[in-house]
Amino acid sequence: MAATDGDRIRGGEASLGHPGDMVGLIDRNVEALIKRREEEKAATSREEKVADAITAFAGSMKFVYLHLVLYLGWIVINLGWLPLPRFDPTFVVLAMVASVEAIFISTFVMISQNRMARQADQRADLDLQISLLSEHEITRLISLVTDMAKRMEVPAAQDPELRELAKNVAPEHVLDRMEETERKLDAQTR
Repeated sequence: MAATDGDRIRGGEASLGHPGDMVGLIDRNVEALIKRREEEKAATSREEKVADAITAFAGSMKFVYLHLVLYLGWIVINLGWLPLPRFDPTFVVLAMVASVEAIFISTFVMISQNRMARQADQRADLDLQISLLSEHEITRLISLVTDMAKRMEVPAAQDPELRELAKNVAPEHVLDRMEETERKLDAQTR
């Protein structure tokens, strides 16, 4: 029996699929992304892992239910509704506990967000690099195809837009143009 693509993937071998099929390329890219995420996870410091775990718990319904039970119990006991001794009749300690908890939870959330922002910046940089490489490759292809079309005397090869598309685009010029356009739009809305 022949191995399926799924069998080859599970076995660690990227599937090549059929000629013209993108399955092998997609599998390779997915496997590379998964491997990269696993490497990033392994490189995460113990402190960041603790911050992530606390943030994950603080953002869960278990956290909400736990706090409902704890704070409701605290309030019910200290209102004197149960035959238990009141330990915080003015709720000052409750306010202090809630404030300190909020300080620590917000700090842990910010630690996790900073790490996620660094990862997002790295991914955005990767996207930009891939886009720049793709733009350069497409520009080169346009030049080659236009040259071939001219040699074959294809009338479309004389399209002036092709000459414009065959020019390399400097990313800093694009950024300058974007900023200039944003300033103009901001000036118009004021």
